[in-house]
Amino acid sequence: MRRLALFAVSLILLAGVALLLAPTFLGEASIEEETPFMVPAGSSLSAVAQDLEQQGLITSADGFLMSARLFGSSDPIQAGEFELTPAMGQRDILELFQSGDVIRRFVTIPEGMPSILVWERVMAEELLTGEIEVPAEGSILPDTYSFERGSTRAELIERMQSAMDLYLAQAWAERGDNIAVDTMREALILASIVEKESGIPEERGMVAGLYSNRLDVGMMLQADPTIIYPITQGKPLGRRIRQSEIAAVNGYNTYTRIGLPEGPITNPGSESIAAVMNPEDHDFLYMVADGTGGHEFNATLAEHNEAVGRWFEIRRRRGELD
Repeated sequence: MRRLALFAVSLILLAGVALLLAPTFLGEASIEEETPFMVPAGSSLSAVAQDLEQQGLITSADGFLMSARLFGSSDPIQAGEFELTPAMGQRDILELFQSGDVIRRFVTIPEGMPSILVWERVMAEELLTGEIEVPAEGSILPDTYSFERGSTRAELIERMQSAMDLYLAQAWAERGDNIAVDTMREALILASIVEKESGIPEERGMVAGLYSNRLDVGMMLQADPTIIYPITQGKPLGRRIRQSEIAAVNGYNTYTRIGLPEGPITNPGSESIAAVMNPEDHDFLYMVADGTGGHEFNATLAEHNEAVGRWFEIRRRRGELD
Protein backbone atom coordinates (compact mmCIF):
# COMPACT_ATOMS: atom_id res chain seq x y z
CA MET A 1 0.00 0.00 0.00
CA ARG A 2 2.86 2.36 0.91
CA ARG A 3 4.58 1.64 -2.40
CA LEU A 4 1.35 2.35 -4.26
CA ALA A 5 1.00 5.66 -2.48
CA LEU A 6 4.60 6.62 -3.29
CA PHE A 7 4.02 5.67 -6.92
CA ALA A 8 0.93 7.87 -7.08
CA VAL A 9 2.83 10.77 -5.55
CA SER A 10 5.61 10.27 -8.10
CA LEU A 11 3.10 10.36 -10.95
CA ILE A 12 1.63 13.58 -9.61
CA LEU A 13 5.08 15.14 -9.33
CA LEU A 14 6.00 14.02 -12.84
CA ALA A 15 2.75 15.47 -14.19
CA GLY A 16 3.46 18.74 -12.43
CA VAL A 17 6.96 18.90 -13.84
CA ALA A 18 5.57 18.09 -17.31
CA LEU A 19 3.11 20.94 -17.03
CA LEU A 20 5.85 23.33 -15.96
CA LEU A 21 8.14 22.26 -18.79
CA ALA A 22 5.38 22.06 -21.46
CA PRO A 23 5.92 25.64 -22.74
CA THR A 24 9.63 24.83 -23.12
CA PHE A 25 9.20 21.60 -25.06
CA LEU A 26 5.82 22.11 -26.71
CA GLY A 27 5.90 25.85 -27.14
CA GLU A 28 2.86 28.06 -26.74
CA ALA A 29 0.66 30.48 -28.64
CA SER A 30 1.78 34.09 -28.72
CA ILE A 31 -1.11 36.07 -30.21
CA GLU A 32 -1.17 39.67 -29.02
CA GLU A 33 -4.14 40.91 -31.05
CA GLU A 34 -6.79 39.62 -33.43
CA THR A 35 -4.86 38.41 -36.44
CA PRO A 36 -6.07 36.98 -39.77
CA PHE A 37 -4.08 33.92 -40.82
CA MET A 38 -4.22 32.26 -44.23
CA VAL A 39 -3.96 28.49 -44.71
CA PRO A 40 -3.32 27.97 -48.44
CA ALA A 41 -5.06 25.09 -50.18
CA GLY A 42 -3.04 21.88 -50.00
CA SER A 43 -0.89 23.04 -47.06
CA SER A 44 0.55 20.47 -44.68
CA LEU A 45 0.29 20.96 -40.93
CA SER A 46 4.09 21.19 -40.83
CA ALA A 47 4.13 24.06 -43.35
CA VAL A 48 1.37 25.86 -41.44
CA ALA A 49 3.28 25.45 -38.17
CA GLN A 50 6.39 26.96 -39.75
CA ASP A 51 4.33 29.90 -41.02
CA LEU A 52 2.79 30.41 -37.56
CA GLU A 53 6.25 30.51 -36.00
CA GLN A 54 7.60 32.90 -38.64
CA GLN A 55 4.73 35.29 -37.98
CA GLY A 56 5.37 35.11 -34.22
CA LEU A 57 2.00 33.53 -33.48
CA ILE A 58 3.53 30.47 -31.75
CA THR A 59 6.90 30.09 -30.08
CA SER A 60 7.88 26.78 -31.71
CA ALA A 61 6.76 25.01 -34.86
CA ASP A 62 8.16 21.69 -33.62
CA GLY A 63 6.40 22.14 -30.29
CA PHE A 64 3.12 22.94 -32.06
CA LEU A 65 3.42 19.74 -34.10
CA MET A 66 4.21 17.66 -31.02
CA SER A 67 1.29 19.21 -29.17
CA ALA A 68 -0.96 18.40 -32.13
CA ARG A 69 0.16 14.74 -32.05
CA LEU A 70 -0.26 14.45 -28.28
CA PHE A 71 -3.47 16.38 -27.71
CA GLY A 72 -5.13 17.05 -31.09
CA SER A 73 -7.44 14.99 -33.22
CA SER A 74 -6.48 13.40 -36.53
CA ASP A 75 -8.91 15.56 -38.53
CA PRO A 76 -7.28 17.34 -41.49
CA ILE A 77 -6.83 21.09 -41.48
CA GLN A 78 -8.93 23.15 -43.88
CA ALA A 79 -7.84 25.85 -46.31
CA GLY A 80 -8.96 29.44 -45.86
CA GLU A 81 -8.48 32.58 -43.82
CA PHE A 82 -8.92 32.24 -40.06
CA GLU A 83 -9.21 34.77 -37.24
CA LEU A 84 -6.70 34.12 -34.43
CA THR A 85 -7.35 35.82 -31.07
CA PRO A 86 -5.21 36.44 -27.96
CA ALA A 87 -7.30 33.99 -25.91
CA MET A 88 -6.28 31.05 -28.09
CA GLY A 89 -3.84 28.34 -27.13
CA GLN A 90 -2.15 26.00 -29.57
CA ARG A 91 -4.89 23.42 -29.26
CA ASP A 92 -7.50 26.10 -30.00
CA ILE A 93 -5.59 27.12 -33.13
CA LEU A 94 -5.46 23.54 -34.37
CA GLU A 95 -9.18 23.01 -33.72
CA LEU A 96 -9.99 26.22 -35.58
CA PHE A 97 -8.01 25.09 -38.61
CA GLN A 98 -9.72 21.70 -38.50
CA SER A 99 -13.20 23.22 -38.15
CA GLY A 100 -13.04 25.21 -41.40
CA ASP A 101 -14.62 28.20 -39.62
CA VAL A 102 -13.05 30.70 -41.98
CA ILE A 103 -13.42 34.47 -42.10
CA ARG A 104 -16.21 35.41 -44.47
CA ARG A 105 -16.45 38.81 -46.09
CA PHE A 106 -19.48 40.23 -47.82
CA VAL A 107 -20.37 42.24 -50.89
CA THR A 108 -23.85 43.75 -51.28
CA ILE A 109 -25.55 44.29 -54.62
CA PRO A 110 -28.48 46.68 -54.08
CA GLU A 111 -31.76 46.21 -55.91
CA GLY A 112 -31.64 47.92 -59.27
CA MET A 113 -27.85 48.10 -59.56
CA PRO A 114 -26.95 47.80 -63.27
CA SER A 115 -24.33 45.30 -64.34
CA ILE A 116 -21.68 47.90 -65.10
CA LEU A 117 -21.80 49.01 -61.45
CA VAL A 118 -21.88 45.39 -60.24
CA TRP A 119 -18.71 44.87 -62.25
CA GLU A 120 -17.07 47.93 -60.71
CA ARG A 121 -18.00 46.83 -57.19
CA VAL A 122 -16.72 43.28 -57.60
CA MET A 123 -13.52 44.45 -59.29
CA ALA A 124 -12.91 46.85 -56.38
CA GLU A 125 -12.84 43.98 -53.85
CA GLU A 126 -9.07 43.62 -53.41
CA LEU A 127 -9.29 40.27 -51.63
CA LEU A 128 -10.88 38.64 -54.69
CA THR A 129 -8.76 37.38 -57.58
CA GLY A 130 -9.00 37.20 -61.36
CA GLU A 131 -10.56 39.30 -64.09
CA ILE A 132 -14.20 39.30 -65.21
CA GLU A 133 -16.20 40.89 -67.98
CA VAL A 134 -19.30 42.97 -67.29
CA PRO A 135 -22.08 40.44 -66.56
CA ALA A 136 -25.11 40.32 -68.81
CA GLU A 137 -27.69 42.88 -67.74
CA GLY A 138 -30.40 41.33 -65.60
CA SER A 139 -28.38 38.19 -64.86
CA ILE A 140 -27.48 39.16 -61.27
CA LEU A 141 -29.86 38.73 -58.33
CA PRO A 142 -29.34 41.68 -55.94
CA ASP A 143 -28.48 40.39 -52.47
CA THR A 144 -25.58 40.17 -50.01
CA TYR A 145 -23.03 37.50 -50.90
CA SER A 146 -20.21 36.10 -48.77
CA PHE A 147 -16.73 35.35 -50.05
CA GLU A 148 -13.34 34.29 -48.71
CA ARG A 149 -9.98 35.91 -49.31
CA GLY A 150 -8.51 34.54 -52.51
CA SER A 151 -11.84 33.51 -54.05
CA THR A 152 -12.20 34.34 -57.72
CA ARG A 153 -14.41 37.12 -59.00
CA ALA A 154 -15.72 34.71 -61.64
CA GLU A 155 -16.92 32.30 -58.96
CA LEU A 156 -18.69 35.09 -57.08
CA ILE A 157 -20.46 36.33 -60.22
CA GLU A 158 -21.46 32.77 -61.05
CA ARG A 159 -23.14 32.45 -57.64
CA MET A 160 -25.00 35.73 -58.19
CA GLN A 161 -26.21 34.53 -61.59
CA SER A 162 -27.19 31.11 -60.29
CA ALA A 163 -29.23 32.83 -57.58
CA MET A 164 -31.06 34.85 -60.25
CA ASP A 165 -31.73 31.76 -62.38
CA LEU A 166 -33.12 29.90 -59.37
CA TYR A 167 -35.29 32.74 -58.09
CA LEU A 168 -36.64 33.63 -61.54
CA ALA A 169 -37.62 30.00 -62.18
CA GLN A 170 -39.36 29.75 -58.80
CA ALA A 171 -41.21 33.03 -59.31
CA TRP A 172 -42.26 32.00 -62.83
CA ALA A 173 -43.69 28.76 -61.48
CA GLU A 174 -45.85 30.81 -59.09
CA ARG A 175 -46.97 33.43 -61.63
CA GLY A 176 -50.57 34.62 -61.59
CA ASP A 177 -53.21 34.37 -64.29
CA ASN A 178 -53.07 38.12 -64.90
CA ILE A 179 -49.39 38.20 -65.87
CA ALA A 180 -48.88 40.32 -68.99
CA VAL A 181 -45.84 38.56 -70.49
CA ASP A 182 -45.31 35.18 -72.11
CA THR A 183 -41.80 34.14 -71.06
CA MET A 184 -39.41 34.35 -68.11
CA ARG A 185 -37.14 36.53 -70.21
CA GLU A 186 -39.95 39.02 -70.81
CA ALA A 187 -40.83 38.96 -67.10
CA LEU A 188 -37.22 39.80 -66.27
CA ILE A 189 -37.21 42.71 -68.72
CA LEU A 190 -40.46 44.11 -67.35
CA ALA A 191 -39.22 43.66 -63.77
CA SER A 192 -36.15 45.74 -64.60
CA ILE A 193 -38.43 48.61 -65.67
CA VAL A 194 -40.58 48.25 -62.57
CA GLU A 195 -37.42 48.33 -60.45
CA LYS A 196 -36.29 51.62 -61.98
CA GLU A 197 -39.74 53.23 -62.02
CA SER A 198 -40.91 52.34 -58.49
CA GLY A 199 -40.44 55.45 -56.38
CA ILE A 200 -40.98 53.58 -53.13
CA PRO A 201 -41.02 49.83 -52.44
CA GLU A 202 -44.74 49.80 -51.67
CA GLU A 203 -45.51 50.91 -55.23
CA ARG A 204 -43.96 47.93 -57.00
CA GLY A 205 -47.25 46.07 -57.37
CA MET A 206 -49.04 49.20 -58.61
CA VAL A 207 -46.30 50.00 -61.13
CA ALA A 208 -46.21 46.38 -62.32
CA GLY A 209 -49.98 46.50 -62.78
CA LEU A 210 -49.78 49.79 -64.72
CA TYR A 211 -47.19 48.52 -67.18
CA SER A 212 -49.03 45.22 -67.46
CA ASN A 213 -52.17 47.18 -68.41
CA ARG A 214 -50.24 49.10 -71.06
CA LEU A 215 -48.87 45.89 -72.54
CA ASP A 216 -52.35 44.36 -72.60
CA VAL A 217 -53.83 47.25 -74.61
CA GLY A 218 -50.80 47.71 -76.90
CA MET A 219 -49.90 51.08 -75.45
CA MET A 220 -46.31 52.35 -75.42
CA LEU A 221 -44.69 51.87 -72.01
CA GLN A 222 -42.98 55.29 -72.18
CA ALA A 223 -40.59 54.53 -69.31
CA ASP A 224 -37.88 57.18 -68.98
CA PRO A 225 -35.18 54.72 -67.80
CA THR A 226 -35.42 52.92 -71.15
CA ILE A 227 -34.31 56.17 -72.83
CA ILE A 228 -31.32 56.50 -70.54
CA TYR A 229 -30.06 52.90 -70.63
CA PRO A 230 -28.54 52.87 -74.14
CA ILE A 231 -26.83 56.18 -73.37
CA THR A 232 -25.19 55.25 -70.04
CA GLN A 233 -25.60 51.44 -69.78
CA GLY A 234 -27.44 52.01 -66.53
CA LYS A 235 -25.28 54.66 -64.88
CA PRO A 236 -26.97 57.91 -63.82
CA LEU A 237 -27.49 60.37 -66.67
CA GLY A 238 -26.70 63.38 -64.49
CA ARG A 239 -28.91 65.75 -66.48
CA ARG A 240 -32.36 66.06 -67.99
CA ILE A 241 -33.29 63.87 -70.92
CA ARG A 242 -33.06 65.73 -74.25
CA GLN A 243 -35.87 65.82 -76.79
CA SER A 244 -33.56 64.17 -79.31
CA GLU A 245 -33.05 61.27 -76.89
CA ILE A 246 -36.80 60.90 -76.34
CA ALA A 247 -37.23 60.64 -80.11
CA ALA A 248 -34.31 58.24 -80.61
CA VAL A 249 -35.17 54.93 -82.26
CA ASN A 250 -33.29 51.97 -80.78
CA GLY A 251 -33.87 48.64 -79.13
CA TYR A 252 -34.61 50.12 -75.71
CA ASN A 253 -36.50 53.41 -76.05
CA THR A 254 -40.12 52.66 -75.13
CA TYR A 255 -41.16 56.13 -76.32
CA THR A 256 -40.52 55.07 -79.92
CA ARG A 257 -41.34 51.36 -79.79
CA ILE A 258 -44.38 49.39 -78.69
CA GLY A 259 -43.84 46.64 -76.18
CA LEU A 260 -40.80 45.76 -74.11
CA PRO A 261 -37.23 46.85 -74.76
CA GLU A 262 -34.91 44.25 -76.24
CA GLY A 263 -33.31 43.47 -72.89
CA PRO A 264 -33.27 44.31 -69.19
CA ILE A 265 -32.16 47.81 -68.19
CA THR A 266 -30.87 46.82 -64.74
CA ASN A 267 -30.70 43.90 -62.31
CA PRO A 268 -34.14 43.78 -60.68
CA GLY A 269 -34.57 42.61 -57.11
CA SER A 270 -36.75 39.71 -56.05
CA GLU A 271 -39.64 41.99 -55.03
CA SER A 272 -39.87 43.63 -58.46
CA ILE A 273 -39.77 40.21 -60.11
CA ALA A 274 -42.53 38.98 -57.80
CA ALA A 275 -44.60 42.09 -58.58
CA VAL A 276 -44.43 41.40 -62.32
CA MET A 277 -45.35 37.75 -61.82
CA ASN A 278 -48.44 38.77 -59.83
CA PRO A 279 -49.26 42.39 -60.74
CA GLU A 280 -51.91 44.32 -58.84
CA ASP A 281 -55.30 44.43 -60.56
CA HIS A 282 -56.37 48.02 -61.28
CA ASP A 283 -57.36 50.25 -64.20
CA PHE A 284 -54.45 52.68 -64.06
CA LEU A 285 -52.55 53.52 -67.25
CA TYR A 286 -50.74 56.68 -66.14
CA MET A 287 -48.54 57.81 -63.30
CA VAL A 288 -46.61 60.93 -62.40
CA ALA A 289 -44.49 61.94 -59.42
CA ASP A 290 -46.46 63.32 -56.49
CA GLY A 291 -43.66 65.19 -54.71
CA THR A 292 -43.30 62.72 -51.84
CA GLY A 293 -41.02 60.23 -53.60
CA GLY A 294 -43.94 58.21 -54.90
CA HIS A 295 -46.44 58.57 -57.74
CA GLU A 296 -50.04 59.50 -58.38
CA PHE A 297 -51.80 56.88 -60.50
CA ASN A 298 -54.67 57.61 -62.90
CA ALA A 299 -56.91 55.68 -65.29
CA THR A 300 -57.61 58.42 -67.84
CA LEU A 301 -55.48 60.89 -69.75
CA ALA A 302 -57.55 63.81 -68.45
CA GLU A 303 -56.89 62.80 -64.85
CA HIS A 304 -53.24 62.28 -65.68
CA ASN A 305 -52.92 65.76 -67.20
CA GLU A 306 -54.37 67.27 -64.04
CA ALA A 307 -51.86 65.29 -61.96
CA VAL A 308 -49.04 66.50 -64.20
CA GLY A 309 -50.21 70.08 -63.61
CA ARG A 310 -50.01 69.51 -59.85
CA TRP A 311 -46.51 68.06 -60.18
CA PHE A 312 -45.33 71.04 -62.22
CA GLU A 313 -46.72 73.39 -59.58
CA ILE A 314 -44.79 71.51 -56.89
CA ARG A 315 -41.61 71.85 -58.96
CA ARG A 316 -42.20 75.56 -59.50
CA ARG A 317 -42.58 76.09 -55.77
CA ARG A 318 -39.30 74.25 -55.28
CA GLY A 319 -37.60 76.51 -57.80
CA GLU A 320 -36.99 73.64 -60.23
CA LEU A 321 -38.93 75.31 -63.05
CA ASP A 322 -39.05 78.89 -64.31
